[in-house]
Amino acid sequence: MQSYIIYLIRHGAIDETLKGRYIGRTDVNLSERGKSNLRDIKEDFGYPVCDKVYASPLARCTQTCEIIYPDMDISTVAALSECDFGEWEGKSAVELSGKPEFTEWLKNSDKTSPPKGETGKEFAMRICRGFEKIVNEIVSENILKSAVVTHGGIIMTLLSVYGIPQAESYKWQMDNGYGFALRVTPSLWFRDKIVEVFDTVPFAPKAEIQKPEIEFFE
Repeated sequence: MQSYIIYLIRHGAIDETLKGRYIGRTDVNLSERGKSNLRDIKEDFGYPVCDKVYASPLARCTQTCEIIYPDMDISTVAALSECDFGEWEGKSAVELSGKPEFTEWLKNSDKTSPPKGETGKEFAMRICRGFEKIVNEIVSENILKSAVVTHGGIIMTLLSVYGIPQAESYKWQMDNGYGFALRVTPSLWFRDKIVEVFDTVPFAPKAEIQKPEIEFFE
């Protein structure tokens, strides 16, 4: 039976001064270092060839696509935008510490949202709907190889929901510019909504990329 490959890739790095801040829907650009790192990865290893590229509409993702897939049209998918932190966008945990609503959110982010933001449950439901729409499209349109360039939190959540081997979300962390290769088998997808994670992207020697502690299928 025909199977389909999806390369799930995390966008390049943003400005280091934003590290530790809640940067979700805030539309920041790649840093110059982030752009340079993507070019180095591309030159050293090369990104896999694909037939279609999907991306979060935020600039850090579309700019990543322009570097790693410069000759491809980009299909942006709003559902793959990062989590909406509402009024906490751009703020750090230190700045928010002591606020009762922040403490409550840390205890139960699935049911509690930042002011004017979204809960963890709303976030997960949104991105899952977007991912399922993409998978259904590539199968129905017979798109054999595609890339999805999005955010680290989205990759971690999607693979904890759909990926085999099964693993907690934190096990699916990956550096900027790297990601995972997924195999979609229609019979498994339409019956059980699962995808096989069989390698990291780019396809580089194990010594070159720090892979998650996941036992990949051969």
